[in-house]
Amino acid sequence: MADSELPHRPKPEETQDASAPAAEGETKNASKNAAKKAAKDKIKAEKAAARAAQEKAQAAAQDANDTAKDLYGALPEAEGLVTATKFTELSEEQYEKEITVVARVDNARVQSAKLAFLMLRQQGQKVQAVIAAAEPISRQMIKYTGGLNVNSIVQVTGIVKKPEIPISSASIQNLEIHIRKVYMISEAAQMLPMQVDADGAPIVTLKTRLDNRVLDLQTETSQAITWISSGVSQLFAEYMIKSGSRWISTPKLVGAATEGGSGVFEVKYFKRNAYLAQSPQLYKQMCIAGDMENVFEIAPVFRAEDSNTHRHLTEFSGLDFEKTFRGHYHEVLDFAEDLLVFILTQLKERYAPQIATVQKSYPKAGDFKLPKDGKALRLNYMDGVALLKEAGVDVSELESFENDFSTAMEKQLGQIIREKYDTDFYVLDKFPMAVRPFYTKADPNDKRFSNSYDFFMRGEEIMSGAQRINDIKELEESMRAKGLEPNQEGFEDYLNAFRQGCPPHAGGGLGLNRIVMFFLGLPNVRLASLFPRDPQRLRP
Repeated sequence: MADSELPHRPKPEETQDASAPAAEGETKNASKNAAKKAAKDKIKAEKAAARAAQEKAQAAAQDANDTAKDLYGALPEAEGLVTATKFTELSEEQYEKEITVVARVDNARVQSAKLAFLMLRQQGQKVQAVIAAAEPISRQMIKYTGGLNVNSIVQVTGIVKKPEIPISSASIQNLEIHIRKVYMISEAAQMLPMQVDADGAPIVTLKTRLDNRVLDLQTETSQAITWISSGVSQLFAEYMIKSGSRWISTPKLVGAATEGGSGVFEVKYFKRNAYLAQSPQLYKQMCIAGDMENVFEIAPVFRAEDSNTHRHLTEFSGLDFEKTFRGHYHEVLDFAEDLLVFILTQLKERYAPQIATVQKSYPKAGDFKLPKDGKALRLNYMDGVALLKEAGVDVSELESFENDFSTAMEKQLGQIIREKYDTDFYVLDKFPMAVRPFYTKADPNDKRFSNSYDFFMRGEEIMSGAQRINDIKELEESMRAKGLEPNQEGFEDYLNAFRQGCPPHAGGGLGLNRIVMFFLGLPNVRLASLFPRDPQRLRP
């Protein structure tokens, strides 16, 4: 084989990487670059450390020279023992006196290096506070005060002064606080999900307000509404207790859907199903059968109705009562009318400032009109039908005694009655038997009608009530007439309560949220509910 045909065998030096010298050079260059970068980084770090040390030294020097360093910032433990003044306690008698308040920061602004303003908010009310550079107040303290995050809770100590001009942007306009100390109690985030508007009409949608309900509750209007809601419950309980009624608590978990299956919430109860109570009605009557005579309850009521209207909730606060009578169910109706007149009259007297606050935001409905003689206007159901007919409304469905008023009819009737009788509160008695529940007593003089009544505010229903059937045989017959079987699940204990005798009685159930809504003229019942529940809302 010729040499030229032999396979080429590389020489030992040929087996080395020809690029080795270049790679070695690159490695050396990379090392040099890394060393240079490390040197630069070191110099940069040293400079940064020097700057930090210098800034720290300057801050320490400023802190040492800050004559007010102990007068602001984190709350010292000793300061926590100071008794705070409420805005409702402020008066002109405190001019030139030192006070301490705990409030939210509604607004903070630096006017200059020597002047800053705080608008303080407490349960919706606002008071202006001022801080100015004067021994021992320092510029650092002014800068801190003017930079406080909105909605933070602070403790402010200062001298009460009379402003030269009333402060129109504050709720309390005839005084201001000249700050001597300001300490942080609870700092708020820098960005609020919505503005807390303490004045006038809302500036965001109802959905946004309800999604951020805690912030919404801080406004002056919401504060007023919740005070009035509290007042309705208090006045209801006050009247009932003075009348000799007993405060009861009935179950909210029940074993059967006794008042209609379509409108109840079903829940799991261990190995069986249970339901949330639609009302305490059957239990109130069982208490009457238990010789309790007069009972009342304030408790949640649950309705699984897919009603997305301005006045419907799936959970609302019920004010329920049941009462025995001796001769006629109108004894109880008189009692209920007096109860509502008492509540509405006392609301006007006891909560006048809160009502005025709400009316600034919701002036459209106007002041709620009560009967001038202090007695509720009472009309029969057919009187209401006649008034609508006179106004040109087609009432043929109502004249069949098989249908109730529609919402539109109720509102129109309310307007007619307001114009004719000058009242926003009235009662309709003697509803058709066909539109009332099985436990309702029929009118003995005309079986087409019943001994039942509804209460209305501004043309919308707030209470439904009636005389109840107290005879077991009549009760069972009424159930069958309504398509119910007395022996069906859930009615055994209720019916047994009547087998041993039960006195004549009547009562009703009021919707707290609706009373507040219609009394104040609010556009939506959700505004009169703390954390509303409807078909679309289960939070917050």
